[in-house]
This record gives sequence, C-alpha cells and structure tokens, in this order.
Amino acid sequence: MREETIDGFLRHLAARTSVPGGGVTAALHAAQAAALIAMVARFSDGPRYDAQVVGRVLAATDGLIAEALELAEADAQAFEAVTQAYGLPRESQAEGEARSSAIAKALGGAARPPADLLALSARVIGLAEDLLPAANRNLASDLLAAAASVRAAVEISRVNIEVNVPGIADQAVRDELTAAVGSAAAIIVRADHLSAGVREILSR
Repeated sequence: MREETIDGFLRHLAARTSVPGGGVTAALHAAQAAALIAMVARFSDGPRYDAQVVGRVLAATDGLIAEALELAEADAQAFEAVTQAYGLPRESQAEGEARSSAIAKALGGAARPPADLLALSARVIGLAEDLLPAANRNLASDLLAAAASVRAAVEISRVNIEVNVPGIADQAVRDELTAAVGSAAAIIVRADHLSAGVREILSR
C-alpha cells in the first residue's frame, strides 16, 4: 500500500474487492491530517512564532503519520482475516462451531485498528489545537482541512467498530471497544471547535 501511486490506490479502492475499504481510508485521513499540521508548523517558524510549540508539534507529527499508515495496513490485514473466516466450511456441526469461533475472533481483530485510530485521532487533533494560536495565519485554512480529515477518520472508525461489536463473543473485548466508541463524540466536538476557531481567524 505504501508503494502504490495515488492513482493505483484509488483504482484498487474502486474495484470489486473488500480490501482496501473504509477503514483504510479512515487511517489515511488521519495521516493526511497529521501531515497538514506538520506543514503548517514548518511554515510557522521565525521570531514571530512560538518555537517551543512548533517544535513540540513537529516532534510528534512524523511519528503519527507513520502510525496511521501502519493502522491502514493493519486494517486491511484484519479485514482479510474476517473474509477468510466467513469462507470457512460449515457442513458439519464441528465445522460450524469452528467457523463461528473464527468469525468472532476475526471481528474482534477487525475492530482493533479503528479503536487504535480513534486514540491516534485524539492525539492529532490535540496537536492542531496546540498549534492554532501559534500558527502562520496564512495557512490557517490547512488546519481546518486537518480538522475535517480527523473528523472523517473518527466517523468512519466509530461505525466500523459499531458494526463489528455485535459479533464479538468476548465480553471484555466488547466493553473495551464500546468505550472506544464512546470517545468518538468528544473528538468530533474538538474537531468542530477547531474548525470554528479557524473560521473566526479567517473572518478577521
């Protein structure tokens, strides 16, 4: 995936295949958000800007981009496992039980990357919040783009967890994932608040 051209990836995404899908695009939204924040930080240099804030943001963004790309790959692999589990034979009772167990396990695995992406998205929006007061105003709109990308990542991740949770047998895993879903609304509120802050700056 990392080696694909944008054109190749989009053709792959548009094809009649289950992978890549929404979960991969969510991770890419988060990666793009982190990259946009890094760009704004790099243009917010010089004596007019807060070097400490800019340095802290830049120290974190490159790592978050890499983490988001890793989650994109993990999501694709996890969904492949779900597809394989549903393809298992179920002719006998034993086969049916083994298949059901494999599906439940695979669904738990498929919900893990989006849950991790929610946590990463919170960190990304936090960096944008820190940077906004210190940012080069000429690039404020790029922070709005980052906020919109985070929002998309969170919306997609939340629904991808929600659709998988009912099929997960392990109650502890279900509870953990439900808690992760509960964090999504607060991140969306933060993204919307950041967007409003950018619009206020642009209206001055």
